Amino acid sequence: METPALILVIVVWSSVTLITGYFFWKVLSIPNHSEPDSFQENDELEK
Repeated sequence: METPALILVIVVWSSVTLITGYFFWKVLSIPNHSEPDSFQENDELEK
């Protein structure tokens, strides 16, 4: 493989790996959100 082609392959693979890792980390570091109660009529009434 010629040198320019090898450099291009390394640059593309590195950039794809870094971008994939960045978005994977963003998904894993999202804080948990509490889900709204969709069935409020099932809640016990406070007395």
